[in-house]
Amino acid sequence: MRTSTAGRVGQYAALLGYLLFLAFPFLWLVSTAFKSPRELGSPHPTWIPRHPTLDNFRQAFDEQPLLRAAGNSLLAALAAAVLAVLIATPLAYVMARQRTRLAKAATGWVVVSQAFPLVLVIIPLFLVLKELRLINSLAGLVMVYVVWALPFALWMLVGYVRAVPGELEEAAAVDGAGRLRTLVSVTAPLLAPGIVATALFAFITAWNEFFFALVLLKTPEKQTLPVVLTHFIGAEGVADLGPLAAAAFLATLPSLIIFAIIQRRITGGMLAGAVKS
Repeated sequence: MRTSTAGRVGQYAALLGYLLFLAFPFLWLVSTAFKSPRELGSPHPTWIPRHPTLDNFRQAFDEQPLLRAAGNSLLAALAAAVLAVLIATPLAYVMARQRTRLAKAATGWVVVSQAFPLVLVIIPLFLVLKELRLINSLAGLVMVYVVWALPFALWMLVGYVRAVPGELEEAAAVDGAGRLRTLVSVTAPLLAPGIVATALFAFITAWNEFFFALVLLKTPEKQTLPVVLTHFIGAEGVADLGPLAAAAFLATLPSLIIFAIIQRRITGGMLAGAVKS
């Protein structure tokens, strides 16, 4: 009994330490965002600002077009999320319901594609967008975000589709419904939670993405929020720490709020995909 209790205490202690390790960067970011320049230059930093100030937030909005950049990020992320779900839903349905070798190979390819690094695909994507004359455009960036989000969206939605009882679709077929009618009227309503979770995950991915936006967008008016945040770093690599922390804190809030809402649904989709029918 004592061994079991000691083991449980050790597990909780390890979990608490891990949570603190993960939370440390965000907590330090919040602390930095509200510190005065004098405190930021202090050789003895503190967790809690001695004299909290909002000057960093005012300076951040004065120095960089954060609202315009946030609008670009919002437009690109929303468009990418909607398109990714529209494309992934019927594909996931086919992959989940068809037990052929081709469907299994497609599922395996989806999983393997997640291991591809960004550097491996950026040059082919750049050349394709150049031929389509979509370099330095939000439309081209949305296309890249959709392509990048599709594998994970398919993986999530396949799990949700497999969790829907096949007997419901068989009953619809007996009543004379075709595949498309069954998908729209029977399966899609049951997939609504999974579709919402997948769309929100695609939105978060696009909202936080930096590398593709940095390479593909050249005009300042079209740059997204993660790219604009780098403008707080000078040519010599010296960061304007206070405004940078304030802007980064504001840019992080949407992702944290959305992920806190959907994290249970994401976990449920992953577990559903791991269950063999």
